[in-house]
Amino acid sequence: MTLGQLSAFVLVARLGSVTDAARALGVSEPAVSQALAALRQHHGDKLIVRGTGGMTLTPGGSRLLPIASQMVALGADADAAVREANGMAERLQVAVTSTLAEFVANPLLEAFTAKSGLPIDATAGLARTAEMPVLLGNRLADAALGPQLDGGLDSTPVFRCALIALAAPGFRPRGNPAKWPWLVDPTGADPDSETAKLLRSMGIREDDIQVFPNQTAAWSAAASGHGVSFAFEHLAAPQLRRRELVVVPTPATPATVCWHLTTLPRDRLSTAAASLRHFVSTPAAMQVMRSPGAGVPPSRFRPPVYVTIWS
Repeated sequence: MTLGQLSAFVLVARLGSVTDAARALGVSEPAVSQALAALRQHHGDKLIVRGTGGMTLTPGGSRLLPIASQMVALGADADAAVREANGMAERLQVAVTSTLAEFVANPLLEAFTAKSGLPIDATAGLARTAEMPVLLGNRLADAALGPQLDGGLDSTPVFRCALIALAAPGFRPRGNPAKWPWLVDPTGADPDSETAKLLRSMGIREDDIQVFPNQTAAWSAAASGHGVSFAFEHLAAPQLRRRELVVVPTPATPATVCWHLTTLPRDRLSTAAASLRHFVSTPAAMQVMRSPGAGVPPSRFRPPVYVTIWS
């Protein structure tokens, strides 16, 4: 029995699917299935089975889950203790939404490590909203940047902004926005994201939504006249200044959105997470979140988003 197997089991149990667990761990679905198979063989119990209503724990799985969660958390503590004893940089793993991974996470963490003066190895990993509390609760992430989270976590508002709709200057959407073609980044496929909530509030059907690999690709399609996209207004400022995109009024936008930094309760924070919590309230962090980069014209965007996903 290994910590990897226990982590896979905990995430499948908490998230309800092998697919979601694999994405959260940054590994393939077969890797998660193999870890579960090894754990089942070790205990002689199926532990978790798929039924008509989703994943269900067996009696043995129900007893194992809280113990496995504690063991995974203790594994993170053990890793941190050994790294500290060997004088290695403390790890800081931050779960972020797709849009923040694309624009904000790397500049923010670079500014944080430069300002903190501490030996910290900070990385950002992509996660859906529903996955974030599970990652934090099981010490698979130290912090999350994105929507407000519940579940006994410390979720603090750190940045207020506006979510707008935009399209090409020559695009003339008519009638009900529910009939327009909508072009979104992966947050549009996250049912708990602000983007998905706006889509639902406007009654937009799934057939009218196209999900792109990242926000810049969605903006590029919008700039080419293929539909309407969403954006945090300050992140799309370069495209708006260049008139590649213009704001499109809708009944649901502009919508005020607040980014939150979420961690475990403050008495359980690592040194690095506590330092990040302090940093995001500083003017330097506000400046990075307000203007993380000059951006590039959508027509010249080519490479995909690169973020670190931890295992």
